[in-house]
Amino acid sequence: QVRLQESGPGLLQPSQTLSLTCTVSGGSITTNYYYWSWIRQPPGKGLEWIGMIRYSGSTYYSPSLKSRTSISRDTSKNQFTLQLSSVTPEDRAVYYCARDLTGLSEYDSWGQGIQVTVSS
Repeated sequence: QVRLQESGPGLLQPSQTLSLTCTVSGGSITTNYYYWSWIRQPPGKGLEWIGMIRYSGSTYYSPSLKSRTSISRDTSKNQFTLQLSSVTPEDRAVYYCARDLTGLSEYDSWGQGIQVTVSS
């Protein structure tokens, strides 16, 4: 059974870069044909897809966040990482990593989520 765990800072100041890591156990992030996604949920709002990295290493981003987002991976550690630059209080949310079976938001495994707050 695959397990995902987010890690990273919970508090940032405006204009800083958010960096979160998702550590995957019980399965490889290079296994065909999975996608590894970042999703967030702002307080009182629905889930928002941020982006994903394919088993091959290809990346895909939400158009609304693309200019500030980078997703990468470390296959030796079986981890993938989200970087979101120039954060503002609007980026406050619970951030999740998840495995997508098809690249079409068909998630079968989720991390527990990590609360991120942006405040000066």
